[in-house]
Amino acid sequence: MAPGEAPKRMNLKAFEERIAGGGRLTGDEALQLYRHAPTYWLGRMADDVRRRKHPDGQVTYIIDRNVNYTNVCVARCNFCAFYREVGSSDGYVLGFDEIFRKIEETRALGGVQLLLQGGHNPDLPIAWYEDLFRAVKQNFPDFKLHALSPPEVIHLSRMSKLAVPDVIDRLIAAGLDSIPGGGAEILVDRVRKLLNCFNKASADEWLDVMRHAHQKGLRTTATMMYGTVETDEDRLAHMLRLRDLQDETGGFTAFITWSYQPEHTERGGREATGIEYLRTLAIARLVLDNFDNLQASWVTQGGKVGQLSLAFGANDMGSVMIEENVVRAAGASYCMDEVEIVRNVEDAGFVAKRRNMHYDILGDPFFRSHDVGRMLELSRARESGDTSVPAELVNYEARSAAGKKQRTRPISPVS
Repeated sequence: MAPGEAPKRMNLKAFEERIAGGGRLTGDEALQLYRHAPTYWLGRMADDVRRRKHPDGQVTYIIDRNVNYTNVCVARCNFCAFYREVGSSDGYVLGFDEIFRKIEETRALGGVQLLLQGGHNPDLPIAWYEDLFRAVKQNFPDFKLHALSPPEVIHLSRMSKLAVPDVIDRLIAAGLDSIPGGGAEILVDRVRKLLNCFNKASADEWLDVMRHAHQKGLRTTATMMYGTVETDEDRLAHMLRLRDLQDETGGFTAFITWSYQPEHTERGGREATGIEYLRTLAIARLVLDNFDNLQASWVTQGGKVGQLSLAFGANDMGSVMIEENVVRAAGASYCMDEVEIVRNVEDAGFVAKRRNMHYDILGDPFFRSHDVGRMLELSRARESGDTSVPAELVNYEARSAAGKKQRTRPISPVS
């Protein structure tokens, strides 16, 4: 049966009454609605929930920068076009000074945090991260570090032979403020094995990192990348596992879903449609009844579908981003600066407000009270052809043969 065709046995009126009363959907019920309820109905129900949770008519966004500190990765996920193998001539590690410059540029645009994620680089020990975090906090005391997805934390745990809670403790002591929800993909191990991401983190391991983070007082986000090899049942299982953990800890601030970007990846394939994205977003709003915030994924869907997301359950436009490397490597290159995000929000009939990671409102659009230039293209980690190596890397012991060889040669510092 095609999406949007409602079987006669489905009593949509009963679902409407249950949802309006705050009732919880079971997995089977959510699956039937996801597969068969009309798209307009899913959107209307999701919008009703959004209105109930956010009756003030505000849509939020954050000004931050998505910095990928290294593209060297041993995980080899077959859906990723960003990573480079150890020893690749295209591999890079950003220097501390490079990251400081990015923070300064971000602050000038009203930015309040760094979203810091990267590959599983065997030549960056936990001390490198601790030193970086401390240096950021020393130079920018009020700037927030939203950093290191659960698989990166697990990678550090394995390399350092420290338990995950101990890794998190050390990162918090160095300056970690919150953890992004990357690396979740689909939280079903059968799917993770097919995507070659099971070894970097099983579903239980991903959830366990978040559980430990929440128990230590950190807030985190949660994500879902759909459109590879998973079934509808897998997508709903993913949402239900997030819902269960949120019942337990209450530590997630937001949920973000996006479609797999196939271009330039080993896996290949086709991208899911915009309609499928809107249906997935809407069912997430209905299933994740204990999540306050849903972000619109304009970076994969474009500005107009991002705007339409506000009628399908989203109450947040995510990040201005400033920089993006991972999705761009897979062929998506949408860019929206603060002016464009605010225009989309206001044209949809909402009031745009800046926020931080905890969803505290920071104020009105930054550009309306400060002289900032337009941003027509997202920045990159580095300019093409830049092969410089940070001078501070000599302070950290490499594990790979390529890393050891590199650090026995004179290192050309980042300019």
